[in-house]
Amino acid sequence: MNFAPLGLTAIALFAPAEDDKTPPPPKARVEVDDASVIASITRGVDFLLANQNEDGSWGGVKNATFTSAFGNPATYHCWTVGTTGLSTISVLELGRDETSLKAAERGIEYLITNANLVRPADWDVDNVWGLIYGLTAISRALQHPHFAEHAMTARMREAAASYVAGMAKYQSPKGGWGYYANPNAGWRPEWATSFTTASGLIALVEARAAGITVDDKVFNGAVKAIEACRLPTGAYTYNVEPRPSRGSLMLESIDNVRGSLGRIQVCNYALTRAGAKLPEGSLTKGLDLFFEHHKFLDVARNKPIPHEAYYANAAYFYLFGHYYASRVLELLPPEDRARYRDRLRTEIMKCQQKDGATWDFWIANCTKPYGTSFSVLGLSHTLEPAK
Repeated sequence: MNFAPLGLTAIALFAPAEDDKTPPPPKARVEVDDASVIASITRGVDFLLANQNEDGSWGGVKNATFTSAFGNPATYHCWTVGTTGLSTISVLELGRDETSLKAAERGIEYLITNANLVRPADWDVDNVWGLIYGLTAISRALQHPHFAEHAMTARMREAAASYVAGMAKYQSPKGGWGYYANPNAGWRPEWATSFTTASGLIALVEARAAGITVDDKVFNGAVKAIEACRLPTGAYTYNVEPRPSRGSLMLESIDNVRGSLGRIQVCNYALTRAGAKLPEGSLTKGLDLFFEHHKFLDVARNKPIPHEAYYANAAYFYLFGHYYASRVLELLPPEDRARYRDRLRTEIMKCQQKDGATWDFWIANCTKPYGTSFSVLGLSHTLEPAK
C-alpha cells in the first residue's frame, strides 16, 4: 500500500533494531510447492489472529517512524481502517475455524463504526486508503457465505454505501483518487495517482458485485483516469494527467517501466475487472516486465525513505505489487498461470519472518498486518484453482 508521495520531504527513521523489525537475511532457497505455500499462509493468518486489537482493528499509530510533518493522528487512524480492511479479508477468506470467523466479525464491526472517514488535514486525503480497503472488505464479506443471513448484514450494507459516498466525495475532477492535495485549493482534491485510482476502482467493482449501488459517473471516471495513465511501454504514469508530462519521458523517470513495476499489475487488473479493453497480451506482458526488472523492487524493499531507490521505487510498492500480480494470475488460463506461479511465490515467501509476518516498509504498527495480508492473500491466488 502506498503511504507516501513522490518528493516527500519528511524522513523516516527506523525504530530501534529488534528481531521482529529487522529484514530477514537472504535465503538460499525457498520451497514453493503447494504444501509450503499453505504452511506460509497459515503462519501469516496465525500472526494476524494473534495481533488483532481489542477494538477489532489491526495496526495503529504505535512505533510510528515518521515526523509529524508526514501525518497526524487522524492520518494514522485512516491507515488503521485500511489495514483492518485487508486483515479482515485475510482471516475471513483464509482462516480455518470459528476463531477466524469471530475475528472477521470484530473487524467488520470496526469497519462499520468507522465508515465515515474524512480527510485528516487540508493537504491530506489519506482517508481514501481507509475508504478503499474498508469498502473492499465489507463488499467481500457480503459475498461470503458466513454473512449471507447474518445479523450484521443490514448494517454492513449501510456502511458500504457510506464508503462509496466517501469515495465519490473525494474523487478528483480527473476521475481518480490521490492521498494529498493542495491546501490552498478547493475542497475537492485535484491530484490523483494511477495506482490509488486502480485500487479504488477494484473496490467499486467488488461493491457492485455485492449489490451496492455505485454511480456510473464515479465508476467510469475512474476507468478513464487509469486509461489515460497507460503508456505504450506497458507502464502507467504515477500521476493522473490529461497527457503524460515531459518528465514521464525521462530515462530515469518514475514513469519508466522499471519505476512502474508496482503500478502495472493493479492498473491492468482494475481495467480488466471493470470491463475495459486492454491491448491484446497486456496481462502477460505486464507480468513479464514485472519479473524481468524485479531487481528494482528488491533493491527498494525495506528502505526507510520513500522513493530513494532506482527509478524512484519505494519499499511499499513491493508487497502491493506482488498482491496485485497474483490477482492478474486469476485472469489467465491455467497454462499461463503456471508460467509465473512459482516465481511469484518465491518473491513473496522469501520475505516472511519467523513470527509469520511479512512487511516491506516500516511506518507504524499497521506495517506488519497490511504487509502480511497482502502476502497471504497473494499466495492464496497462486493455488489451483485460482481464487
